[in-house]
Amino acid sequence: MRILILSQFFSPEPDFKGLPFARELVRRGHEVEVLTGFPNYPGGRLYPGYRVRPWQREVQDGIVVNRVPLYPSHDRSALRRIANYASFALSASVVGPWLVRKPDVIYAYHPPATVGLPAMVLRALRGCPVVYDIQDLWPDTVVSSGMMRNRWIASALNHWCRLVYGRMDRIVVLSPGFREALIARGVAVEKIDVIYNWADETRLRGNGPKTNVSAARQVMAGRFNVVFAGTMGLVQSLDTVLDAAKLCLATVPQAQFVFVGGGIDKARLEQRARDMHLPNVRFLPQQPMEAMGEFLTLADVAMVHLKDDPLFRITIPSKTQAYLASGRPILMAVAGDAANLVAQSGGGVTCPPENPSAMAAAVSQLWAMGRERREAMGSRGRAFYDEHLSLVVGAAEFDRVFEAAVGRNGVHVGRVDTLPHRHAA
Repeated sequence: MRILILSQFFSPEPDFKGLPFARELVRRGHEVEVLTGFPNYPGGRLYPGYRVRPWQREVQDGIVVNRVPLYPSHDRSALRRIANYASFALSASVVGPWLVRKPDVIYAYHPPATVGLPAMVLRALRGCPVVYDIQDLWPDTVVSSGMMRNRWIASALNHWCRLVYGRMDRIVVLSPGFREALIARGVAVEKIDVIYNWADETRLRGNGPKTNVSAARQVMAGRFNVVFAGTMGLVQSLDTVLDAAKLCLATVPQAQFVFVGGGIDKARLEQRARDMHLPNVRFLPQQPMEAMGEFLTLADVAMVHLKDDPLFRITIPSKTQAYLASGRPILMAVAGDAANLVAQSGGGVTCPPENPSAMAAAVSQLWAMGRERREAMGSRGRAFYDEHLSLVVGAAEFDRVFEAAVGRNGVHVGRVDTLPHRHAA
């Protein structure tokens, strides 16, 4: 079938559900076209070789990519972020329909929630169904992140999301908790499907350019390395990890906590680690995804942590799939669906978030296992990923959803769930 991918973000921006997904759909025999903006995420500046124009058409790996204008920005200013999201939504709604061929089905990637506008416009003008992929619950996410504090705006955004969800033919979510949250908000149960995310497999597994990690090897040599890789922001609540590191000085002196990445809270965390005199905490610079596979091979344990918030109990952070795919044992300090997934995989241990004592105990447990048992744990996680969470598996599940949307006008034919032993409502 002919599939239109509608997403504000696309290659060369980080986009594991962008170009890799599009290539897999083409491999499965579909025609794929893309409607997106000019690349500026995550830095908020246009990528080299691009400038904002009324429209631009390019071809990536044989896939036609149509770009419409937007206001480039991705800083902490709420007004500039709104301008970024709204400008793409308007351009995609006004210019987009003139650029793209009539598809059989539209795949719309959310966030931001404003992508719902062009999704509804294209659905009405082209008379084709929309499969709406919800990766963040709005307004919950923007409120929890601190980006949106005005309750009137948050309420308006909530009403907007309910309108969009009601107009979509099928909705895909990344966890069972997301599904239950949407049902509680009045979304028809029969049109919601659960498809777990996959990792950026090509870059993670070393098929991209190599990066020198000799400095990291020196830092990590001879230690039991617990690695946190990714954004260090407010929602990660990484003071807990520093407090656990302090406890581990006495209980697991071999342990070293290694932070790899950047983020708005990194500088403060580095200063606090110095103030706490923590010799078992190290910070390394942000690395491209092409390098993360190599970095993770140096990790004895890969850690995930988010603050204790109801939203995060139904969220599965994307690094979960990356850690499983890399075959690293996981320390999952996130409650709810993410912890359940790791437990089901057999690929790690869990502990409650924002609980330094529990985290230190989990680190001690992992250390006591010994290398052989930890490697076996990581191998179980990798096998679970390959069987249930990989790109090939996920794309096949999307195929079923697309066929249901096109062939039966959005009528439910059975909730998609790639994991065994789950109840389907």
